[in-house]
Amino acid sequence: MDRQLTLMAVHAHPDDEVIGTGGILAKYTAEGVRTVLVTCTNGEQGDGPGGVKPGEPGHDDAAVAERRLSELSESVAHLGISHLELLGYRDSGMDGWEGNGHADAFANVPVETAAARLAELMERYRPQVIVTYDENGNYGHPDHIQAHRIAVAAAEMTGIPDKLYYTAVPRERIREMFAFMRSSGMAPEDFELPDDFGTPEELISSVVDVSPYVENKVKALQAHASQGENIFLLKMPPEAQHQAFSHEFFIRQTCRVDAPAHEDDLFAGLRD
Repeated sequence: MDRQLTLMAVHAHPDDEVIGTGGILAKYTAEGVRTVLVTCTNGEQGDGPGGVKPGEPGHDDAAVAERRLSELSESVAHLGISHLELLGYRDSGMDGWEGNGHADAFANVPVETAAARLAELMERYRPQVIVTYDENGNYGHPDHIQAHRIAVAAAEMTGIPDKLYYTAVPRERIREMFAFMRSSGMAPEDFELPDDFGTPEELISSVVDVSPYVENKVKALQAHASQGENIFLLKMPPEAQHQAFSHEFFIRQTCRVDAPAHEDDLFAGLRD
């Protein structure tokens, strides 16, 4: 039976939706695809007013979560996302933070428990395409790793998605961007990325041109103002932002339809 083309992006925190997938969410919505953003945590371990960090005096987890979810709603509006689904788990914080040990932290929820909730959403929306992080959560964040685990488990549990993608940060292009930033005085001359940062270009299967939606992405990122201190991309000049935001990159992990090995459309093989 034919069903509406649907993209589901599974992310860990409010603001994660923008950098790696904000363009495809805006692009596919504009094309009439139903877009579903699943945000797993409420972002309690983000910065509080004045940049106060978790564990410091004045950091109020509940107030931070309320602010970040409000910012998320604004970001969703800028990107035109069709549906926002909140799993409502507690933010675990960065790897090694005290919040990792909280009994209710997302990273400590049994995978099968959270995956069952995500599977219910997959049953409801019937997405052909799922996008989430790779097995390392792109950079080792416990909640990103957990989001990966439950997305893969729910996809296997339901058998619904035809294509599963991991977001990717192309190593070569990131180096080019930082070289530009150093030459422009925006990064220290001696700053070097770790050798293992990002994804080798040869592993990337899918590159989507989202350049018409760069402004949407910038506005969506600006909506997450409470975390602005941590978002260096907002401090870059417009030409550098355009370079950073104009394409999004993915590793196709599963494909049950006839699609080219290298593609510029996540719905390749799924359109009439």
